[in-house]
Amino acid sequence: MEDEVRRYLEKAAGGDGDDKLPPRLFESLVMSGLRLDLVEPGRIVCSMTVPPRLLNAGNFLHGGATATLVDVVGSAVMFTVGAPLTGVSVEINVSYLDAAFLDEEVEIEAKVLRVGKAVGVTSVEFRKKRSGKIIAQGRHTKYLAVPSKM
Repeated sequence: MEDEVRRYLEKAAGGDGDDKLPPRLFESLVMSGLRLDLVEPGRIVCSMTVPPRLLNAGNFLHGGATATLVDVVGSAVMFTVGAPLTGVSVEINVSYLDAAFLDEEVEIEAKVLRVGKAVGVTSVEFRKKRSGKIIAQGRHTKYLAVPSKM
């Protein structure tokens, strides 16, 4: 059983476990091709065409890629309300409602729900650009590091 798990994970990783890949590869793998369409206070809208590299075994957008986009796009929207930094994730929640397939245009809208002194909360919604149908909804909570008074 352990060997099956190991083979599956190594196959998914595409290698033998040797980390010879460039730093921050994961974010660039997911974010490459993301377009920033709109920026306004408390809201950003991005779009992307689903590429082959982000498909899962069912040939639709991988849930891990969706969660990564909730993380990164949900963090970026905090800058639109004057947050000096995006902090660290405390919680990420994603509800998967439909699938996005190869070459499908997806719109990603992130909104600030609250940015306080120590905590920021954003929502991120994924829609099929053509129909407007919701693919996924995410919520991202972050701890915003409070500067020490020492």
